[in-house]
Amino acid sequence: MQFEYQHLIPEDFHPSSRVWIYQSSRLFLISEALQIESMLHDFVQNWNSHGTPVKGYANLLFGQFVVLMADETATGVSGCSTDSSVRLIKEIEAAFHVSMFDRQTLAFLVNDKIQTLPMSQVPYALENGFIKTDTIYFNNLVLDKASLVNKWMIPVADSWLAGKYLTQKA
Repeated sequence: MQFEYQHLIPEDFHPSSRVWIYQSSRLFLISEALQIESMLHDFVQNWNSHGTPVKGYANLLFGQFVVLMADETATGVSGCSTDSSVRLIKEIEAAFHVSMFDRQTLAFLVNDKIQTLPMSQVPYALENGFIKTDTIYFNNLVLDKASLVNKWMIPVADSWLAGKYLTQKA
């Protein structure tokens, strides 16, 4: 699998554009991914904030991550428009029987495959070499376009995990 994604992020969005990343509990099937891409496209076409169209972007990356982005330099995103995006993710959860809101399961790139791991098992995985300091971690906590492009896929050593788990070993 090819893990380049930066070329998929619209260049005409401001670096401060807000980003939301939702990680699926499993890889979507091709047929599911096509349906989800259609849902995302329809959502972005109709995304509004107080009646004004939101300059939005939505994509399913690597068959497992839904990425939503709103360029607030064009239109601010209100609570109602954010709620509508959450409803979309809940629709995806219901339609495809997945969890999209589990922040306790982390994703890593291991042997060129996305592997998920409960946060509680990270110390064990580090101790036993399943993940290492140079293992790529999907930092779904990024908040803006600039961070999505530069800090979404980062080595464990450069993530918040290093401070939480790597210093404990010292």
